[in-house]
Amino acid sequence: MKQITDTILMVRPSRFGFNAETGLTNSFQNRVNNLSNEEIQRKSIDEFDAMVDLIRKVGIEVVVVEDTPTPIKPDAVFPNNWISFHQDGTVITYPMQSNNRRIERREDLIEGLLDKFYISRRYSLEVFEAKQQYLEGTGSMILDHVHKIVYACLSPRTDVRLLEHFSVLFNFKPVYFHSYNEEKVPVYHTNVMMALGVDFAIVCLDSIPIEERSLLIDSLQTTNKKIIPITLDQMNQFAGNMLQLQSRNGEKYLIMSQTAFLSLQKEQISELESLTKLLPISIPIIETIGGGSVRCMIAELFLKKKN
Repeated sequence: MKQITDTILMVRPSRFGFNAETGLTNSFQNRVNNLSNEEIQRKSIDEFDAMVDLIRKVGIEVVVVEDTPTPIKPDAVFPNNWISFHQDGTVITYPMQSNNRRIERREDLIEGLLDKFYISRRYSLEVFEAKQQYLEGTGSMILDHVHKIVYACLSPRTDVRLLEHFSVLFNFKPVYFHSYNEEKVPVYHTNVMMALGVDFAIVCLDSIPIEERSLLIDSLQTTNKKIIPITLDQMNQFAGNMLQLQSRNGEKYLIMSQTAFLSLQKEQISELESLTKLLPISIPIIETIGGGSVRCMIAELFLKKKN
């Protein structure tokens, strides 16, 4: 099993903007009142295209899917919350808390991948929306593919019952805990306070209650992950929202936003550069308004490719 991939999927936004529904549980979202909707959309496209170009230049394959203009999907640029692609050919779609994010799920997107990738199994977990149980993909879950461990901070968007269901269904061991910002508001997604690489873990330990930290630390140490702690302030600058990928030549890159990179201390940068190459990307409009950063924009494609 591989922990990182050289192929990703990204959705080019058609109507990006502030999502008032998700803003109720996402403290990272902010309105930008000095820009028109048209300016916000244009800037989000510019940021998206530049991000795709930078990732492709280092030898990582990017499959770009165009968002459909209707219905309006302000968060379509964050596909990792509704879909994941796995090494055994499994494709999973997930239950979303907000009604206007459920329309992001697209069967045509999945069907469009069949020309290039093998898909052998399909699971639709969105049936749990009727029970008001949510598990928002690799936003809710950080997957250790090699050791079959799923890490998750519980929140309104990450239901422990559904996390247990996922763990049984796919034979993962669940390690879950709570995470809060400095105002004691639950962190909405695990992937804003934690990132997992081949041999390291970036974690905002300060966000986890003291009595729950040891479970996470023990699991990471047992699986030989070097723990790189980040502060609450760095978490708020998206330093936890990173993703390690590899180029077609096998070089490892840690993808992060420029905001996240600038929040790091010199010692943290040196430590990370000893383990992986760093690739900062500027996406200020998307992360400010959308409340998610570069990791949220990426759905990893672990599916086997067709010749």
